Amino acid sequence: MRRSPTWPVAILKTRGGGLGLAAIAYVGVDYLRHLSEPWHARLQPVLWTILALAIIVRVPFYKHWSAELRSAIPFIASMLFLLSAFLLEALSVRSVSAVLGLDWHNNTPPLPDTGQWLLLALNEKLPQTMVNILRARIIGLHHFLMLFIMLAFSVLFDSIEAPGLGLAARYMFTMAIGRLLRTIAFVSTILPSPRPWCASARFNVPTHPHRWVQKYYVPYASDSYAIRQLIQYDIAYAQAVESKADFRPDWGLMNFLVDFLRPTPLDGSSSWFHLLKKAGGGCNDLLYSGHMLVAVLTAMAWTEAYGGFSSAIIWMLVMHSSQREIRERHHYSVDCIVAIYMGIFLWKMIGFFWPTKDATKARRLRKLEKIQGRLMQAAKDSDIDDVRELLKQVELGGEVNQNTKSSRAMGLFAGATIFFTLTIVLSAFILTSDG
Repeated sequence: MRRSPTWPVAILKTRGGGLGLAAIAYVGVDYLRHLSEPWHARLQPVLWTILALAIIVRVPFYKHWSAELRSAIPFIASMLFLLSAFLLEALSVRSVSAVLGLDWHNNTPPLPDTGQWLLLALNEKLPQTMVNILRARIIGLHHFLMLFIMLAFSVLFDSIEAPGLGLAARYMFTMAIGRLLRTIAFVSTILPSPRPWCASARFNVPTHPHRWVQKYYVPYASDSYAIRQLIQYDIAYAQAVESKADFRPDWGLMNFLVDFLRPTPLDGSSSWFHLLKKAGGGCNDLLYSGHMLVAVLTAMAWTEAYGGFSSAIIWMLVMHSSQREIRERHHYSVDCIVAIYMGIFLWKMIGFFWPTKDATKARRLRKLEKIQGRLMQAAKDSDIDDVRELLKQVELGGEVNQNTKSSRAMGLFAGATIFFTLTIVLSAFILTSDG
């Protein structure tokens, strides 16, 4: 007689909403920290215990370990690719925050943002209860990351199709591409922060602009006639103001980063990596929003792999997080809008190269067609063992060669990324070698 699963497993295994209920419970219990700290302290350990117990109970009965092992290499490669993208992004964040100096950050007003104006206008029109809900810190970056982890682990309960590591590899690979494109965007044009005080509060960089800015930007920044002349001659013809000398620590082979990270004497013997760890999310505006990219990729993965009512709720949380980013002036409206459609576009684009559930089903159907005669004969002979063996072949047949497209895609994008990174490094050496 078949034994019924334990109740934590049964809850998560229900495709009709078990995973969605677990996700809502996680977000709701975590939000209790803002409403009642004692209840949050009681309920959060209980929730994590239930989820951990459900996973431990289910692991011995998981049937797709071979598919997970085949996805391990793309998963590790995607993780390394993402870490490399984060490193390049951190270098760029510190660079664009430091190159103009603290005086520019303090004195440059934020850009006009109609999205911020609209939210301020709605505050005057909507009921106060609705305004309080819009202001509430219901969900943040770490919530979206945890929601994806829950989605990936739900493969143990057959809530999504195996392999879970394959979905995680695609998620990290897509995010790495998104972070690289974001870095290219905010490095290309430096935008003033919606929070002018941010740089002085968080960064220890020189107050004056870098010598590159002194030559190519400062003489033309506020003189319209000078800009017209610059367009006409297409050369930096104006006399730059006297530039102060920057502090230059000895970083050995990494000395070329001094002009990008701009340490100060207060940093003393701090390493270049120590400065990167303090870069955080930067202070000037970084087009497009990295937080919203993570949120949208989580929502896209959830919608494609699981679906159901919980997907609609997650998209509502994405929209709520977006208006909060704008309302609290962490980003301009354009940052959130661009992040939303870039996240959707990138997830769909990578999907053309990455294995999908439909491709897996097609392989299984082809395998089933090949053994259809043997399967019918085994059923007629009442050979249950043979039927099970044939069905197992169909199941395994759908998992064969699922990583071929993803490997090719990773090779293509990794090659392009390496080329781009080498180009940036070469440009850095050329610029820093100019006395």
